[in-house]
Amino acid sequence: MSERPSPTRTAVVLGGSHTGMLAARALAGPADRVVVVERDTLPSTPGPRRGLPQARHAHMLWSGGVRAMEELLPGISTALLDAGARRAPVTTDMVVLSAHGWFRRWPESHHVVLAGRDLLDATVRREVLADGRVELLENTEVLGLTGDAKAVTGVRVRERGGRERDLAADLVVDATGRGSQAPRWLTDLGLPAPEQRRVDTGLAYASRLHLAPEPARGGFPVISIQPDPHDGGPGRAGFLLPIENGRWIVTLSGTRGGEPGPANASGDDFARFAREQLRHPLLGELLARAEPLSDVAFTRATVNRRYYYERMPSWPDNFTVLGDALASLNPTYGHGLAVAAQSALRLRHLTHRHGIGTPGLSRRVQKAVARPVNAAWDLATGQDIFYPGATETGPTTRDRLLAAYVSRLMHTATGNGRIARRVTDVTSLERRAEVLLGPSVLLGALFGPMRPSLTGPPL
Repeated sequence: MSERPSPTRTAVVLGGSHTGMLAARALAGPADRVVVVERDTLPSTPGPRRGLPQARHAHMLWSGGVRAMEELLPGISTALLDAGARRAPVTTDMVVLSAHGWFRRWPESHHVVLAGRDLLDATVRREVLADGRVELLENTEVLGLTGDAKAVTGVRVRERGGRERDLAADLVVDATGRGSQAPRWLTDLGLPAPEQRRVDTGLAYASRLHLAPEPARGGFPVISIQPDPHDGGPGRAGFLLPIENGRWIVTLSGTRGGEPGPANASGDDFARFAREQLRHPLLGELLARAEPLSDVAFTRATVNRRYYYERMPSWPDNFTVLGDALASLNPTYGHGLAVAAQSALRLRHLTHRHGIGTPGLSRRVQKAVARPVNAAWDLATGQDIFYPGATETGPTTRDRLLAAYVSRLMHTATGNGRIARRVTDVTSLERRAEVLLGPSVLLGALFGPMRPSLTGPPL
């Protein structure tokens, strides 16, 4: 059975998580009706949902993403803070051990918003669904696209009871995440398979919630123990993020050969990894003073994978791909949420400017969202590519030259606040990487740190 096309402009968004909800908000206005198709049942309050195992791990939202979300959902930052999220200034409230030593806690340059993923998603979802133009179709599986190689006309779906039907749409947005079937859907329409690149470090990560010691529940800094990708061994890292309700979420990770224990390992194994396997025992020492509140969550689906849809020789009208469906990134760099927000904002700008259903709109969107995706991709893979087995060919000459320059910059940033700010301009996704090639930055990198290395964590 097929629904009769409506005279109103209809957009269909596939997937109801962070990317999907922001895309729905972006399209409410350019489209008269936005239907979010979700495979599962979404919780009405902050809580776990099926199909999102990464929600059990640490997340941070960099200020470049916060600013994009504020344009899409004015007041969302206040709503998150009122719900219990924390705002942490960068690098003032961060204690970070880099490959080159401890960073100083410089005056605020940017910020991050810290919250459990359940709280973040529920707050965004509530704000988006308050718009009467956005509808949520739950317990519905997407089977494929309708249309042809020139233009997509909608999607074929199957409801929980087994009934199949077509949803007509003037625009379809794939926000189904790492499990996206877009490559198959496109070949089913007669289009070629997209170019893709994978950088797989074999990373696995484990996380656990803790209740912070009472004196540390008010304003504890982010703790980050980073690996050194050039030391020849596995890259082991640890993060402590202070989130809502006086809790810490701690995530430990390791590349191939250095993974933390799986979920069925004891909490003692988790704490031991933090204390003995990282480059500094600070995290282990802090965990000894905190109360575990959850089991250990373990995940292996962490490969960096990028589809280059914007390079395809032909692209169908009325279809675009966003978020992890376009590029899934090593989660330890924390850029996925911000990239999704920036991509949704570009979607809104272009649909407002050109109108939904305009020929060539989808191609414009796909090229536009490649910009924030490329920035985050370079930040992640620029380090990951140096781990053994990450790619079939290993780092290229260009990779090595860029990595050498970035390494010099990071070394300089440990003792030069101006260079540290330029670096965080880029890691916060507020400015493009070209700022790191400005004359003053090049000169700063040449001279190196202006202050001596710290001998311990700046607590």
